[in-house]
Amino acid sequence: MRLTSFTDFGLRALMRLAGDPQRMFTTDEIAREFGISRNHLVKIVRELAAAGIVATHRGAGGGFRLARAAETLTLGEIVRILESGQVLVECFRSDGGACVMRPGCRLKGHLAAAREAFLGELDRTTLAECAYPQAAGAPSAPPNTMGH
Repeated sequence: MRLTSFTDFGLRALMRLAGDPQRMFTTDEIAREFGISRNHLVKIVRELAAAGIVATHRGAGGGFRLARAAETLTLGEIVRILESGQVLVECFRSDGGACVMRPGCRLKGHLAAAREAFLGELDRTTLAECAYPQAAGAPSAPPNTMGH
């Protein structure tokens, strides 16, 4: 199974947030740290906020941080959220796609089982286990003074 860059970038950002869970991060700083598109990251953060994974705050001292403890988030849950708009193969689309093998295809059930096994394995790992701390020697942002 191949994860989209959307999910890859989302996991990177969340791993960094888990490494410093009380701190508020900006999309600019995460994008710079991991060399990813800020515009793409904004869309990811929006999706994660809608799912209750991150909390966002606007204005001075704003940014985003984990909305839940990293120990309560599994990688499977996160991947399901970030990959929700993606299908493994065309026939998994709600309209069946343009697959000419439907309805007699005997592969779809096996692929669905493999996808669930993959996600089931990710369900056994929490975000806390993959936390990514700030790199040694990297400048740290001032502490959040918003009282959150």
